[in-house]
Amino acid sequence: MKKVLTLLLGGTIAALGAHADIPDGYYTRLNGKTGAELKQAVHEIINPHTTISSYSDLPKYFQQTDVYPESDRWWDMYSNVVRHIPSFSGLNREHAFPKSWWGGNQSTPAYIDLNHLYPSDGPANQAKSNYPLGEVSDKVKFDNNVSRVGYPVSGQGGGAQYVFEPDDEYKGDFARTYFYMATCYSNLTWASKYLWMVQQNDYPTLTNWAIDLLLKWAREDGVSQKELERNDIVYGYQNNRNPFIDFPDLAEYIWGNKIGESFETGGGAPGTGDPILTAPVPETTLDFGQVAVGQSISSQFFFKGENLTGSLSLRLGGENKEMFSISSTTIDSRLVNASTGYYLQVTYTPTSPGEHNARILVYDGGLTGSIYVNFRGQAFPEPSLSALTAYEAADITADSYTASWSSAPEIIDAYILTRTRYTAGNTLVEETELDGESTTTEVHGFDASDSESYTVQSVRLGFRSPQSNVVFVAHSGLPGLETDRPLTATSYPGVIRLQCSEPQTDGRIYDMAGRLVMTLPVIDTDMELTLPDGVYLLTTREHPTPLRLLAR
Repeated sequence: MKKVLTLLLGGTIAALGAHADIPDGYYTRLNGKTGAELKQAVHEIINPHTTISSYSDLPKYFQQTDVYPESDRWWDMYSNVVRHIPSFSGLNREHAFPKSWWGGNQSTPAYIDLNHLYPSDGPANQAKSNYPLGEVSDKVKFDNNVSRVGYPVSGQGGGAQYVFEPDDEYKGDFARTYFYMATCYSNLTWASKYLWMVQQNDYPTLTNWAIDLLLKWAREDGVSQKELERNDIVYGYQNNRNPFIDFPDLAEYIWGNKIGESFETGGGAPGTGDPILTAPVPETTLDFGQVAVGQSISSQFFFKGENLTGSLSLRLGGENKEMFSISSTTIDSRLVNASTGYYLQVTYTPTSPGEHNARILVYDGGLTGSIYVNFRGQAFPEPSLSALTAYEAADITADSYTASWSSAPEIIDAYILTRTRYTAGNTLVEETELDGESTTTEVHGFDASDSESYTVQSVRLGFRSPQSNVVFVAHSGLPGLETDRPLTATSYPGVIRLQCSEPQTDGRIYDMAGRLVMTLPVIDTDMELTLPDGVYLLTTREHPTPLRLLAR
């Protein structure tokens, strides 16, 4: 039986308390601004920021941010299925603002930004796909009484065939999430085929119909206690906040009915007052998650302030300080005062198994007193992982199929599905990280002119299992998609004989790593090949579906 390790936050991430207070001066630069200038000022406050340890660690953070009060029940905004911590089975780590809209790049902080990541029911998440938000017409594709997917009402969707409509209780939550993302990451390059709600500019970033929809939802569903408390907790981890939760009418000054009016926070004018450190939050814990003994992992810890003088001083201490290191013990206050802030590199290199803790004392720079910031990591021996068995694809359609595989017998963090796609003689290798709880996934983008194969690996602490066997998927079994020019191969000791109904051209033979090992300009029936022992793939111009060759 597979064992997926899920640890309660009390053992891995320090509790922050009920609230992480907003420091004086955090929002002062917003005062007196409006429209595009105001949006840019918000951007400078919330981006950059500290990023959390990793995507695979998200369930640990969700146990602080997305559990019903005084309960062990997951708070899932996508369904009413009751699930309990610590198990994450049946749930996904959902990018509420679809990652495909910026190309899915995992190196950007947007990929692991808690301000738009939520636990989501798996089926609802699959139905939602990467569709834009919107109001569903009477043509419904999916409805679980919380999430609906279907054709949009007139004037919405931005050209998308379907839209995702959350429950009325959460429409304001999603609207404020999108306001945050369009402001924090307006510098990202949006994928041209997904410009449904966004456009490539600093202002307004959101499209007109999206602005109208999101403002409507934000007005009708005001900020909830859930959002307030979640915002405080996320601030404690990332050292940035969602200002559209702290100031519910902020969006009106940027996009809505208060454009042209000066926004005021009530916090005084910027650039005056005492030296303050707005990030990091006092007693913040930078958690490195789980690491193999002997491995090193580094993280960037964000510092930002106003009116600081001289230099900030940092002193590393704590029970296991020898397993942590910092890139500098002093920081020029001018760097911290700048709108871009300053990143301190912190590295964790465990030398023995167990939970390890350290902290830095931050002082000087004109600050009154000092603050502590905590570091934490958990080390395990290097894992030994078994190869998995990939099963034949099921539910093959013209554009999708279901991949499945055996369950890992060891403790794991995730699965990696590797797709190798073959199109007109070209190969494209694509890896997808999947939740360690499920051994099936629906694969999309399986075009009628393509064929492909897949393998699966398990992952633990950054180490991968050996690759599984290769499973080939083709459309040849689908009505209307059969090849008109059959090509077959028969293996004999030392030779492979090819048979074809008519000559084939532009033949290409690849090994299982996708490397081109032989070209055959013309293939006639009964042609014989000699290859080193192994499994290969043959494609031709007339037969783009790969033919598997076994050399023995």
